[in-house]
Amino acid sequence: MPKKTIPAAPNTSNTPSAPEPSYEQARAELIEVVTQLEAGQAPLAESIKLWERGVSLAATCQAWLDNVKAQIEQTVTAA
Repeated sequence: MPKKTIPAAPNTSNTPSAPEPSYEQARAELIEVVTQLEAGQAPLAESIKLWERGVSLAATCQAWLDNVKAQIEQTVTAA
């Protein structure tokens, strides 16, 4: 049976030309964003930008995880 390929995680950033970070890169940056927001020291406008970046990074992480889950399910089904 031919092996199906699953595409890489989709680009979830607001800028289509931006290179997609790896799961590890996105997760590390997301942790930084959350830490900055939890500190509560950023002005409102910066906090909103941080929040939006965090939402984008969370979506990127979820896309990677969904992709890996699909690959695992495909492998199990094919076995």
